[in-house]
Amino acid sequence: MKLTENTIFITGGTSGIGRALAEQLHAMGNKVIIAGRRQALLDEVAAAHPGIEGIALDISDAADIDRVAAQLIRDYPTLNVLVNNAGIMPFDDPSGRVDDAASRRILDTNLLGPIRLTSALVEHLKAQPRATIIHNTSVLAYVPIATNAVYSASKAALHSYALSQRFMLRDTNVTVQEIAPPWVDTDLIKKSGDPRAMPLDAFIAETMTGLASEEPEVFVEAIRALRDNPGLGEHALVHAFNQSLVESPIPV
Repeated sequence: MKLTENTIFITGGTSGIGRALAEQLHAMGNKVIIAGRRQALLDEVAAAHPGIEGIALDISDAADIDRVAAQLIRDYPTLNVLVNNAGIMPFDDPSGRVDDAASRRILDTNLLGPIRLTSALVEHLKAQPRATIIHNTSVLAYVPIATNAVYSASKAALHSYALSQRFMLRDTNVTVQEIAPPWVDTDLIKKSGDPRAMPLDAFIAETMTGLASEEPEVFVEAIRALRDNPGLGEHALVHAFNQSLVESPIPV
């Protein structure tokens, strides 16, 4: 994507990767609007970075998405970049009974939220001289973590959706990029300072370079081996990955 002179809407923009992207893109001269469920956090980011604006949005609520999309089209006619970043990552255990309500929250937030929001804005984006849709998935889209099975599945589904959407928009001025983060030290689960987690500032720096390259998929070099899913060796890879976490679990 072009990294300057955009009008950008970022969901989940009050913390973690979303906030860091918002701050970096704002510093580069873009108009940035962030979304989140809590108005107090939106106000906090806006106060810390004058010029960033916030809109309260429950990304899991289809009616709220329609409301906010209409507001964006009305108030920000030059909107040309959508960053579907909001996500939740509850733990589950697929070896036993999985809580249905929790699974629905994950899918409504991580998968249907981006699908609904993109659908509500895509005709507006097509009308811009140049536009970009960015989906924030995860390395767990390729190598799932067994303790967050529904989360991993939601990200795999969003990756698949991005592939289809990119093809269907091939003859338009809208490009689709995907960010596939590794384990980044944010509060998605719990900010812990674990040395296995990539520092947020390092992740953002590498990601911005990738976004500028116009590559369809942006991932940091550290996860290349996991991204290069080894075909029929996938089962052994996923088993070994999860066994390593059993032996040295992520702090929670």
